[in-house]
Amino acid sequence: MNYRPESNHGERAIAQRTTPDRLLRSESGGVVPQERGEHFVRAVERTMSVLRAFTPERAELSLTEVAQAANLDRAGARRILLSLVELGYVQQTDRHYALTPQVLEFGHAYLSSRSLPQIAEPHLQELTRQVREMTAMAVLEGTEIRYIAQVPSPKLLSVAIPVGSRFPAHATSMGKVLLAAVPPEQLEASLRSMELAPVTPHTVTTREELLAELAAVRRQGFVISDDGLEEGLRGVAVPLRDADGRVFAAINVSLDKHSSTEEGVQREVVPMLARTASRIEADLRVRPGGR
Repeated sequence: MNYRPESNHGERAIAQRTTPDRLLRSESGGVVPQERGEHFVRAVERTMSVLRAFTPERAELSLTEVAQAANLDRAGARRILLSLVELGYVQQTDRHYALTPQVLEFGHAYLSSRSLPQIAEPHLQELTRQVREMTAMAVLEGTEIRYIAQVPSPKLLSVAIPVGSRFPAHATSMGKVLLAAVPPEQLEASLRSMELAPVTPHTVTTREELLAELAAVRRQGFVISDDGLEEGLRGVAVPLRDADGRVFAAINVSLDKHSSTEEGVQREVVPMLARTASRIEADLRVRPGGR
């Protein structure tokens, strides 16, 4: 998997430090005057400036770096950072700060409001028709995944996981795909707070095992996970990416581990999953309400 860096943060930080509060930057990078309404809350603006200070190439920042990027004094930046730490959106490590995956909740709320599940469901239904197994979509929220779409298997006896269900990310195929896409510094912060509790006797419970599996996901672009959430259950998952290549969700197929070999799943199911992901991504870009 390739992860593309975003725009140069240093240039943006300099621009922020030299831009008065009454001015905002346009999408093209220019500075435009901005009238503030009578209900405008400066504290919210300052908090958002702190969050925007972090980028993929500057994922860990010192207090001074945050203050400079957010155009705040050190005392004000520190109060905001410590508040975000208490709320779970920022992780403090030694003398540095980093965002946690919990900030993704804002993006997930946007995606849900823009009908992501409705756009994806027809594609999941077609995939279920092909494989005759349950298919689903999930997003990462902190150290858990949350199901936002699900199509049940047509089989009489099959797994059924309701939309809204949450599971530990380290125990699931979609969770591993989503964790693999988290920037290294943020992943490190999450692992320090993550309890790798066993859901079954086969759940990954050590940092080393999990990191090895995540590295494999990055190399392969998919994951086949057996028995992690329920014994006998095999999960096969691939990521969904936005137009900039960033992972925002995952889809999977859940099947009986004994119904096929891992080689057969890799040969037949993984390509179907990948094609489904590509169709969902394409549909999101052209549908009204898509990303």
